[in-house]
Amino acid sequence: MTTPRDLLIITMDAESGRSVEQGELSLALAGAEIVDLLAAGAVGLDGDHIVPEPGEPAPLGDPLLDAAAESLVREAPYESVTDWLWRRGLGLSAGYQAVLEEEGQLVRQRRRGFSFRAGELAPADSAARRRAEERWKSEDPVLVLLAEALGGGDDRDADAPDVADDAVATVLAAVNDAVAELAGVRQRRAIENAAFDNIWRGPGG
Repeated sequence: MTTPRDLLIITMDAESGRSVEQGELSLALAGAEIVDLLAAGAVGLDGDHIVPEPGEPAPLGDPLLDAAAESLVREAPYESVTDWLWRRGLGLSAGYQAVLEEEGQLVRQRRRGFSFRAGELAPADSAARRRAEERWKSEDPVLVLLAEALGGGDDRDADAPDVADDAVATVLAAVNDAVAELAGVRQRRAIENAAFDNIWRGPGG
């Protein structure tokens, strides 16, 4: 299992009561991919720019992570973490959901009050789900901080865990900023749309 897969499963757990927007989740998944690519030695960071290892990317044992490695910008000045999040993150949550559903890791359910916006998908009772849940219960710092960026860690009493690796901390900070920016854009649009509706309704409308 990979960090993006674990994050998706934890986020989509129907019993968690979390409600996550697809756009924010896509940004977090793109960040999780870079964390795993860093751990695999497939990339490094030069400041906030993602520098791939020379040569063709080696197989990483996961098709989704392989696709991430293949989509890296491999020429200087390379790509910033923030630019990666917005480019790679476009529609990424839907792509992960489709693959995990095809693999049987996600299943369709008919349940009222299901909190995830994508529809009636939920994690299957599988070894992958149990591994993701164990990683979450063990308070893995990366998984916790990614979930907190999405609002998934609000119920934790402990302070946010520390991340010793500076490169990973850079990625997580970029995810936080991007998620906050997207949420701000959505809020501004909602306010503008409400104001527009009020204009059309007019006094007493």
